[in-house]
Amino acid sequence: MKWVLGIFINAVLFIAIAGYFESFYVSSFGAALGASFMLSILNILVRPILIIFTLPVTILTLGLFLIVINAITLMLTEALMGSSFEISGFGMALLTVLIMSLANLILQNTLLKKN
Repeated sequence: MKWVLGIFINAVLFIAIAGYFESFYVSSFGAALGASFMLSILNILVRPILIIFTLPVTILTLGLFLIVINAITLMLTEALMGSSFEISGFGMALLTVLIMSLANLILQNTLLKKN
């Protein structure tokens, strides 16, 4: 159930980010849901492989390179989704990852906290 809620929250965040930035485009809420689902699948399958390949850089940067890996998986999502989900460049993907990470951190600590 948490996984489905996380996909829904990420889809809402995609729509919100697309509303604020012109270089981030989502055609509909369905496309945002699809992109959020695709991103979660890529985070399960591809992200661990990227982390293993870039482990020395990740250690040297004290884990900050993981933000770049998240941006890469978001760019892979954009490449797989087609024209309904577009990010204009790597900088926008990096900004999107930072916003989504911050929003997810706040939401997890407030709304999804177990009592």
